Amino acid sequence: MFKESVYINRRNQLRRDVGSGIILLPGNDESPMNYADNPYHFRQDSTFLYFFGINRPGLYAVLDTEQGTDAVFGDDFTVEDFVWRGKQPTIAEEASLAGVKETYSLKELYQTIEKALNTGRKIHFLPPYRADITLKLQDMLGIPAKLIPDSISTKLIQAVVSQRSIKSDDELFEIEKAVNTSVDMHVAAMKMVRPGMKELEVVAEMTKIALNGGGFLSFPVIATINGQTLHNHFYGNTAKNGDLFLLDCGAETEMGYSGDLSSTFPVSSTFTTRQKDIYEIVYNAHTAAAMALKPGIRFREIHRIACLNIAMGLKDLGLMKGNSEEAVEAGAHALFFPCGTGHMMGLDVHDMENLGEIYVGYDGKPKSTQFGLKSLRLARELQPGFVLTIEPGIYFIPELIDLWKKEGKFKEFLNYEKIESYRDFGGIRNEEDFLITSEGSKPIGKAKPMTIAEVEDLRK
Repeated sequence: MFKESVYINRRNQLRRDVGSGIILLPGNDESPMNYADNPYHFRQDSTFLYFFGINRPGLYAVLDTEQGTDAVFGDDFTVEDFVWRGKQPTIAEEASLAGVKETYSLKELYQTIEKALNTGRKIHFLPPYRADITLKLQDMLGIPAKLIPDSISTKLIQAVVSQRSIKSDDELFEIEKAVNTSVDMHVAAMKMVRPGMKELEVVAEMTKIALNGGGFLSFPVIATINGQTLHNHFYGNTAKNGDLFLLDCGAETEMGYSGDLSSTFPVSSTFTTRQKDIYEIVYNAHTAAAMALKPGIRFREIHRIACLNIAMGLKDLGLMKGNSEEAVEAGAHALFFPCGTGHMMGLDVHDMENLGEIYVGYDGKPKSTQFGLKSLRLARELQPGFVLTIEPGIYFIPELIDLWKKEGKFKEFLNYEKIESYRDFGGIRNEEDFLITSEGSKPIGKAKPMTIAEVEDLRK
């Protein structure tokens, strides 16, 4: 946990920003895999962690904006629990570390909420992303589960996003730890992958390094020879000479802060000429986007810069044609790059995504509906203290190529005859994490091998 004053100051700011009513913040509970005593790895809700820092299942918190009080609700472990878990601190002991003096049972939570409802007080809560929390909110607030999304507090969402978007020095220290462990994961993979190796062997090693770093994985590992599938979690393929290996993984610190990096490297000792050509285009797009990062620029413009560099590079190879600016404006480049250039990062690898991309990445403004651009998670004006990823890529997705070719889509910009010769290429993505500073930006953590020469040097 951070210092007690950090959590007190965060909660005081939240109460001021919300202004009136009661703020209800549910923590997460354990989720059984197949029976109650066999749960998945526990991960506390990130907003609960941010304001209270207690990494313990079964807790709720209530902040009273008018009385200026905080309380944590939950049931302490019993002696029978200690038999299985060992001696555990009380909720009061853990809450005191975050400057919370009032702790009560879950039964008293229901009584507190009922009293607030009976006196007409507004109950602010965030969008639930777990079914069990939705059902508990239904029970507590008397709102049918299907209507819970219509009852969330926009004011609370905006207040939380405002605070969590700007990373403190303490948070940046944690994020850098996560990124450094993530770099270790990627370097190890670049060194270990050999023809005949199963993808699962890489996943096992990445998990080991993340655990040895003192935390956990920040998200399920993507380790695949089928890089054209953006979020590929199948690990049963065998790597062979000529394949490209795409790795997207990161570590999470004990306090829940994330790293998120991607690398693409040859299974052979060197890239082929064709692989080098595409890799350089992605690398150039990455570099151009990273160099443009600064306060005041909208991330949608960063995305446009990456897209334009991809379109121009592919035009040089004969895969695209026509005016590159017009091709990007029309969305023709999305055949190769159907996703966004980056996203916010912090306590969540896609920071605060559960609160809604409109509030986190768009400052309340509507998103585009254009294919590719609609998948851009971040478009708002950048501010000092933002932490985000830069991760352009080029993907040859046979199913998408077939569909667009059949429809004759963007024939003025796409050379389908040439594209057909790349349909078995796979995909390339390279990703780093950046902090927006008062003067520009800087990469977070130690350097990850990125250039062709750096990658091939590790593959020897």
